[in-house]
Amino acid sequence: MTERKETDSTTATPDAVAIFCAAAQTNDIDAMVGALSPDVELLSPLFGRMIFRGTTDLRILLGAVFGGLRGLRWREFIGDGQTRVAVSEARVAGLRISDAMVIELDDAGRIARIRPHLRPWLAITAFALRLGPKLARHPGVIRRALGKQRERA
Repeated sequence: MTERKETDSTTATPDAVAIFCAAAQTNDIDAMVGALSPDVELLSPLFGRMIFRGTTDLRILLGAVFGGLRGLRWREFIGDGQTRVAVSEARVAGLRISDAMVIELDDAGRIARIRPHLRPWLAITAFALRLGPKLARHPGVIRRALGKQRERA
């Protein structure tokens, strides 16, 4: 995943989506967080009211999410502007789970918003049952994600 986004004729910056996805495959939380905007948001695909915000909370969430997946492979990348879709497959509790993750970039090219879309239902249920206890160890993260919902401009 060496895709680069040209910023001018003499320099190139790594593509945040490519960095994030490559790091997710190896569960490299530091590299994943490095691709994020400081005020990043992740909308929970499990609980519609939950929005995880900021790199501190996402570091915990991403560790719990990607630490519980096996055989993660990114199958397709769609788009090259500020909104992208990354399609992946993995296994959780022996079940295949798929994700069509909508990723929005900020003006600096960092990931500003992540909207996962998971399927199928049985794998999502297994995923939620494994993720819940990991996040329960961090009640502040859950409380902030359930907090007052901000309007997005």
